[in-house]
Amino acid sequence: MNYLKTYRTSVLISLLMMTNVVYAERVKDLSDIAGVRSNQLVGYGLVVGLDGSGDQTAQTPFTVQSMRSMLAQFGITLPANATPQLKNVAAVTVQATLPAFSKPGHKIDVTVSSIGNAKSLRGGSLIMTPLKGADGNIYAIAQGNLVVSGFGAAKDGSSVTVNIPSTGRIPNGGMVERGVKTSFNMGNHLILNLHSADFTTASRLAEAINTKLGEGTASPMDGSSVQVVAPRDPSQRVSFMSIIENIELQPGQTSAKVIINSRTGTVVIGSHVSVGPSAVSHGNLTVRIKAGANVAQPNALAQGDTVVVPNIDIQIEEANNRMFLFNPGVSLDEIVRAVNEVGAAPGDLVAILEALKEAGSLNAELIVI
Repeated sequence: MNYLKTYRTSVLISLLMMTNVVYAERVKDLSDIAGVRSNQLVGYGLVVGLDGSGDQTAQTPFTVQSMRSMLAQFGITLPANATPQLKNVAAVTVQATLPAFSKPGHKIDVTVSSIGNAKSLRGGSLIMTPLKGADGNIYAIAQGNLVVSGFGAAKDGSSVTVNIPSTGRIPNGGMVERGVKTSFNMGNHLILNLHSADFTTASRLAEAINTKLGEGTASPMDGSSVQVVAPRDPSQRVSFMSIIENIELQPGQTSAKVIINSRTGTVVIGSHVSVGPSAVSHGNLTVRIKAGANVAQPNALAQGDTVVVPNIDIQIEEANNRMFLFNPGVSLDEIVRAVNEVGAAPGDLVAILEALKEAGSLNAELIVI
């Protein structure tokens, strides 16, 4: 058992030691062009054609109201006192992402999610739904048959559900009706924004561009942005950015961090993490309590009652404590070796790291998510 714990801890941490390898990344993988971005779209619509798994109209009156409005557009007016039971209709929200440079006629994927109490959207079709941006304008129209990965089944009071049947997707179900203007062809400069702010990476990015295209082409603005002089002609600017985005450089290494996921017990240790002089003792204390009962019965001629006497058995077991010493500036390799020697599982490793941080011996930022 200790071997398995040691193996899991070793695999979890030793993989991170490979980050010391020098590697290069392309500019397109490290940064984005300022002003060139995608936009979120959202809409409200109806899914029809469900097999009795739609909204229950008593709890979702807005579904009936939406159906009345849709039918009115086709010249059909329902009586005011009529309350149709629309078991094959569900009210849904429709979400999509409008990529940069999208033009009218382009197709995008859409996600459809029930907002009522529909049990499943399987087999349904989305009626034409306008998709609006944050400014309230319509940028796309969605319609089509849903693809639902989840399903549910019920019989004799028992039910089983796999995945989420109340959400589905329509591949290429959205048609772009309006594009979004970008600042790509405006001005004499383009700004590259790094995905992760780092002064070293920004400096190296500007240096790599200047080496490729000439001194003065790029200049760092701060730790996350680099300004690049670009041609005004759109066709030349596209070719210019094609050259830049394929330039390779070695990004700067991030600061020393230890990431702990408190829900899963996952521990990620960066390659620059070091530990100051300290001593750590690791041991497990196990307490077992067994509750039983004994019957106390008086002698035949004695006066008394038969009673039940509790019998509590407490056993305490403590594993052999092991202590290891961290010398000043110990490396990640030595930390891994020391942790493996005491057979610490990821959960034990979290406690050790938190104690080292409290003692001021862990030279890294400890982040708990």
